Amino acid sequence: MKALVKTRPGAGNVELIDVPEPECTTDGVKVEVKFGGICGTDIHVFHDTFKNYPPVILCHEFSGIVSVAGEEIKKVKPGDPVVVMGSTMVQCGTCEYCRQGFYMFCSIRRGMGHGVDGGFTKYVVVREDMVYPVPDHISLEEAALAEPFATAVQAIEELTVFNVGDTILLSGPGPIGLMCLALLVSHGCRVIVAGTSDDTFRLEVAETLGAHLIVDAAEQDIQGIVDRETNGRGVDGVVEASGSEAAVTAGLRAVRKMGQYVQVGILGKEITVDFDMILYKQLKVFGVLGHTLRTWDRVVRIFESEKLDLTPIISHTLPLSRWQEAFDLFEKKQGLKILLFSEE
Repeated sequence: MKALVKTRPGAGNVELIDVPEPECTTDGVKVEVKFGGICGTDIHVFHDTFKNYPPVILCHEFSGIVSVAGEEIKKVKPGDPVVVMGSTMVQCGTCEYCRQGFYMFCSIRRGMGHGVDGGFTKYVVVREDMVYPVPDHISLEEAALAEPFATAVQAIEELTVFNVGDTILLSGPGPIGLMCLALLVSHGCRVIVAGTSDDTFRLEVAETLGAHLIVDAAEQDIQGIVDRETNGRGVDGVVEASGSEAAVTAGLRAVRKMGQYVQVGILGKEITVDFDMILYKQLKVFGVLGHTLRTWDRVVRIFESEKLDLTPIISHTLPLSRWQEAFDLFEKKQGLKILLFSEE
């Protein structure tokens, strides 16, 4: 079968090659992958700026159909549509974090797509606890968004508390930022979405998802807009999903006293900020690293509720053979969530 593989260390070195089809074990679930989403992690693995273990098949965001269920499997059966929680392929299961469901902090954890083989291929074999059934009304394209959506869910539904009438500044209209937007709008929040001139298409999607106002941070005065929209009080919360130093500073300035600030975007470097703003404003500050077991249960419940439509965030669906084009679209911000599918 064909697979998109990081073949060896170094920048680039990603190829679509033939690999052996995995065999299902008695305690395993063999999934025929239908759609896999490109994530920033895949791009970082391509450029060798995220730790990876080549040769390794890329992709940790994917949905599919159960092809084979091992004899010991009780949760799913062949033919069931599923999503896969690829972050926990390797974990100890015994440390304090694993025992509480906070697997992201396990010291030996390796996720699919960089630490072990992922979903940009035809078949994968995973553990039973890694698969989650997809409700009938959810398409497999939308289901492929479950993993990044889980990050948004942890940020908005679990770590923070936002209420009807709150005004929120959201910086970074990428896929996860827009998923945060969809959740905030469902809470009845007024959301100011900030991006740059490179984000024109993404800001248009933000409008369709219910943004109260969109702002070009490079051309407009964010603080002035916040003061106008809040009568000088400041926003009730900031969701920083861009990973931009300037956006972090702007967000800390914009949030009101005793407000909430949540960092979703990865900066990837040390930055300089006026840290005393956190003290003098007595802010609640949160960092978001992926998700937890509780988050995934909540994601499934949200899918079952039929309250959110994430399909506007899917901008392209391309065959795996066009992966280079898809990666370019992602890096140039000419798309949002780009899905790849196997042609086999």
